[in-house]
Amino acid sequence: IEAIPAEKKLFKVRKGFVEGVSDANLNQLLDKLLHVGVINDEEMQSVNTKTRADKARDLIDTVRRKGNKASLLLMDTLHNTFKGPTLQNKYYCF
Repeated sequence: IEAIPAEKKLFKVRKGFVEGVSDANLNQLLDKLLHVGVINDEEMQSVNTKTRADKARDLIDTVRRKGNKASLLLMDTLHNTFKGPTLQNKYYCF
């Protein structure tokens, strides 16, 4: 059985993520991704200039373009940061 690449998994949840993630959760996620090196300062500043939905789109797309490792780190960060049925069941089910 062939595993689905993490970038494709992120793309599958993109719509739900964009529709459902709060600005506060996005900011927390951005801080953690900056800290672990998934995004850099320039990308963080670029994302932060946008509306909530555009910020969510830009974050998912930026990380997806960086490949499987970055996508896996985003997925792990989502699971470790936002534990519980509300977020994971709604749109973070990978």
